[in-house]
Amino acid sequence: MPELLDSTRAALILLVSLDPDLWEIIGVSFRVSLTAMALAIPPALLIALALARLAFPGRWLLISLANTLMAVPTVVVGLMLFMLLSRSGPLGEWRLLFTQPAMVIGQWLLAIPLLIAMLHAALQGVDQRAWETARLHGAGRVAALWRLLGEARFGVMAAIVASFGRIIAEVGSAVMVGGNIEHFTRNITTAIALETLKGEYAQGIALGLVLLVLALILNLMLGILRGRGQQTLSS
Repeated sequence: MPELLDSTRAALILLVSLDPDLWEIIGVSFRVSLTAMALAIPPALLIALALARLAFPGRWLLISLANTLMAVPTVVVGLMLFMLLSRSGPLGEWRLLFTQPAMVIGQWLLAIPLLIAMLHAALQGVDQRAWETARLHGAGRVAALWRLLGEARFGVMAAIVASFGRIIAEVGSAVMVGGNIEHFTRNITTAIALETLKGEYAQGIALGLVLLVLALILNLMLGILRGRGQQTLSS
């Protein structure tokens, strides 16, 4: 117990004192995850719109595939990407293994199915009349799509928040393709694992506190969005 209290006290000191090594690790995590989200949202949104509003062969297969891929363990995604990017792999010439771009690709692959599934559910729940009304009032296809997204805005934001929370807290893919290289690819989750194995708990606890605060913020945001969405539906 005294050791835990001492480690927690040291962790708080690291956070408050803006320890450069600690905040560098936090910066890597947010940089990689935010980049992955920025690259994942546009294609996921287009695919979700197509699945929600268009009828085409294989539509339900794609929906089932997205729902299935949400449950794939992160380490499996990391293993597949490692085999593709290794020197003997088909993409080895890209020399991306153990780099931040490789971590971005891994998190992109993790975010895409979750985004598609949640965005599809949000857009599917929008009344078809929103699209038809916009078209009747002379809105073009792009303007009508914006109207549709506006109607589903709470579900869309919930999908983005939930996906970001999933990828920033993953460890399997980050270890496999990032390599946990100090000052380069070491992020929050890989640093926690390393420091715990070394028996140096202060930095691990500090980084764990960052993830806990982030999880709290994301859950509060989801709760607010869910409440506003329910108010909109009832009004």
